[in-house]
Amino acid sequence: MSLTGKRIVILGGSSGLGFATAKAAAAEGAQVVIASSNAKKVADATERLESRVEGRVVDLFDERGIAAFFDAVGAFDHLVYTAGDALKAAELKEMTFADAQAAFGIRYWGALLATKYGAAKIRVGGSIVLTSGLASQRARKGWSVISSVCGATESFARALAVELAPVRVNVVSPGTVRTELWDGLPDAARDAMFQKANQLLPVAHAGEPSEVAETYLYFMRSGFVTGSIAYVDGGAGVMSAY
Repeated sequence: MSLTGKRIVILGGSSGLGFATAKAAAAEGAQVVIASSNAKKVADATERLESRVEGRVVDLFDERGIAAFFDAVGAFDHLVYTAGDALKAAELKEMTFADAQAAFGIRYWGALLATKYGAAKIRVGGSIVLTSGLASQRARKGWSVISSVCGATESFARALAVELAPVRVNVVSPGTVRTELWDGLPDAARDAMFQKANQLLPVAHAGEPSEVAETYLYFMRSGFVTGSIAYVDGGAGVMSAY
């Protein structure tokens, strides 16, 4: 299934995996709408991408704003949700209830609202692709809430694949990828994380956004895949320890 001429909405498309997916889809001839809450990032990303890309601003915590956003966008073919801030590891005994609630904010509740208001605009043959993470499958000290957010997203997508059929719903679950998501870490900690990936992963390198973007494109193209999760983690999921 070609993406040429298809209209694709990417929430979180101004950076990271969303930006890489927008770039790859536009290169295939798709008409792409990227959106995030940061107007400057949207403007910068739109300028860096091809002319087929349109930039919009939407607050993913604002239900009315999300509804208005999709009304303005109109009919489209595929919805990709990559929006999400960095999740901080913390042991449950040290975590406040407010922090736990906040962890579900953009990543889960934003995806839920985007799906609620975006699904009705998707044309026949279209799809939704959500984003989770390796933590859904791997246990690590301090990851109880991080794993919960990722696992909830995957369960949500499986249920939606039934509820929204024939709209297809799938999930991309990335591992360690070199994106702006990690810019908030100290340089030494970020470099150590990527070096660990280079040394331990079977593929011998941390992921690049363009590599993961191919999986989003696959889910949009394939008309016979729904309710599926693609673990794009460089082999981390099959290792006994990573």
